Amino acid sequence: MSEDHKFDIELDELTAEGTFSNLAIINHSNTEFVVDFASVMPGVPKAKVKSRIILTPHHAKRLANALLDNLQRFEAANGEINDSGSVFDPNSVSFGPKGKA
Repeated sequence: MSEDHKFDIELDELTAEGTFSNLAIINHSNTEFVVDFASVMPGVPKAKVKSRIILTPHHAKRLANALLDNLQRFEAANGEINDSGSVFDPNSVSFGPKGKA
């Protein structure tokens, strides 16, 4: 990035904590891409959207390219990410013994 395009990015404390998501739902129209980030818990039939990001098609493509670039660099440093290509099934994940009430 050239000197002409530098700018400061402010990150407040709450935003810096981040939001966990294990599911992304992507929809688009001819003018925008909508990405809903959700959290799905095992055994719970409902996912709650934690964040919605709306992008122009141009920025959606730039994001996709940036993610791909970062994934390639990650795998070069850490080894290939095992992606079976199957759809995430939250019920297949175990978080320890089942509680009893």
